[in-house]
Amino acid sequence: MPEAKTSLSSSDELVNRSIRNVAVIAHVDHGKTTLVDALLKQTGAFRKNEAVDDRVLDSSDLEKERGITILAKNTAIQYKDIKINIVDTPGHADFGGEVERTLGMVDGALLLVDACDGPMPQTRFVVQKALEHHIKLILVINKIDRPDARLNQVYEEVFDLLVNLGASDDDVNFPVVYCDARRGFATVSPEEAAKYSGQEEGSIFPLLEAIVKHVPPPSAHPGEGLQIMISALSYDEYVGRIVIGRVEAGTAERGQTVALCRTDGTILHFEISGLYVFAGLKRCEVEKVESGDISAISGIPGASIGETLADPASPKALPVIEVEKPTVMVTISVNDSPFSGDEGVYVTSRHLRDRLYKETQKDVSLKVEDTASPDSFRVSGRGDLHLSILIETMRREGYEMSVSRPEVIFRTVSGKKCEPIEELVLDLPEEFTGRVMEELGPRKAELFDMHPDDSGRMNLRFNVPTRGLLGFRSEFLTMTKGTGIMNHRLDHYDEYRGDIVSRLEGAMISWETGVTTAYGLHNAEERGTLFVGPGEQVYAGQIVGEYSRPMDLDINVCKKKHLSNMRASQTDQTVRLKPWRKMTLESALQWIAGDELIEVTPKSIRLRKATLARDQRYKMRKDIHGPAEAAPDGPPEPDNN
Repeated sequence: MPEAKTSLSSSDELVNRSIRNVAVIAHVDHGKTTLVDALLKQTGAFRKNEAVDDRVLDSSDLEKERGITILAKNTAIQYKDIKINIVDTPGHADFGGEVERTLGMVDGALLLVDACDGPMPQTRFVVQKALEHHIKLILVINKIDRPDARLNQVYEEVFDLLVNLGASDDDVNFPVVYCDARRGFATVSPEEAAKYSGQEEGSIFPLLEAIVKHVPPPSAHPGEGLQIMISALSYDEYVGRIVIGRVEAGTAERGQTVALCRTDGTILHFEISGLYVFAGLKRCEVEKVESGDISAISGIPGASIGETLADPASPKALPVIEVEKPTVMVTISVNDSPFSGDEGVYVTSRHLRDRLYKETQKDVSLKVEDTASPDSFRVSGRGDLHLSILIETMRREGYEMSVSRPEVIFRTVSGKKCEPIEELVLDLPEEFTGRVMEELGPRKAELFDMHPDDSGRMNLRFNVPTRGLLGFRSEFLTMTKGTGIMNHRLDHYDEYRGDIVSRLEGAMISWETGVTTAYGLHNAEERGTLFVGPGEQVYAGQIVGEYSRPMDLDINVCKKKHLSNMRASQTDQTVRLKPWRKMTLESALQWIAGDELIEVTPKSIRLRKATLARDQRYKMRKDIHGPAEAAPDGPPEPDNN
């Protein structure tokens, strides 16, 4: 790391001119992590013969599997005599809290926009947050090699977006860099970008020059008391918890005693046992970190995001990081199914509680609350994907749990019940437009923009309640035969729009506990879509399929063919079943109804009724709907036909 150089700026404020702190922000799948790959490779972060994976910062298994960034990550590169700290942020709206907590560490941002798609829902969100933090924006138009690239139109759309968000004259006077992140090419010339075909030789250095020129150096106050805002957390099995943040004032030294200013007003004292700065993908231990740099610190147990490390002589806390409130909630409970404990390691309410509250320490947009039951916890997040990532992470760690249907969080505004409204953007072949709009009608969606493109596709923009999007993604992909693209983000809260029927089909429920047979499933598949295959263990009350009618059906999927002289067991081998639907965690969250749960274990995703006993379910339906609608002749017998 070069020695810090400080000088007075025009406002008589010290700045650290040897450092630039910049974030990469964009809509999902516009190429943020690929761009960081190019920056790392061309600045010598890797050896020439070193094998490097694509999207090297997406290090977790979930990020690699899904191809998205979930957690913001820090890295740093050296360009000439300037150290550039880079924060790669998530692009999906559900992880907006990761963006909000990291923008306080940087002075500039690379706003990455696809040369074809232009500004998308998440683009508006990240631009709005960048303007609130008074961050200098550099527009990076990526994927200029695409044959359908719209360089001039995308620039104008981003300009209009900033104007609509109330940007100042200085904000809209942003520099533009044209880029092909996959091939490591960048240029500031629109003429050169328009002629680019993907075959030309080039470098990413024009982007680095733009960062050095346009991103202001960080403010530096080395003579003042120490102040570090904790913006991220990490963990090392040797040194324990590591806090990450920018040194806003003062200097941090190894062995120094610091005050931890908690959000509840208490102050604790700790000694810095390890001090690190970022260099490429590594953390390098140092003795001292100057004001303006981003550092990682060990020896601060119990610290949380949003708290401040300060001078113990005069501890002054920085303003707490503010993020938008959660909009979707699920109830996570102890797994009480007949198969509880068969596959998981952590199955008690104490295990669940400790793990969920631990997650809130590093995820500022997640909220966990106790309920009246000691075995259940209310977990609120920014969307169903945000919550499903948490649940998937926990199951891979060995946890078992039951998860309820996602519910939106209502607010009362001026005495009126209000609900979250999302901006929904759909890109689909024109032939499916009518069917999709017909599906969105009952979901209370309102169309406000619609325009075709030259390739025969249609772009639709809706305002739709969050409730209306629950279960819509799978329907949308089915209706468009997998060719549609769907993006959405929270836009605002508006008056409650009335009831929404999200699922018209009922559930097929296993009559008994046992092993499914091809013979039993063959009879069941005529009545709907199966979720299980032959040879699987099921229990009474488990949902084994989707019934084609709007009611529940108890069915015997463990039934075996009776053997006789005329009917041999070998004939069962000739039964051919249709492919059954394997429910993932996301599809299960979108499919289940209010009286159903998802049983999540390290090895299985099962759907079940909240009340397993069929006679109790019948009694509950009878109390709600009356005996005629519950069942005309008492509890139903299993469907054995």
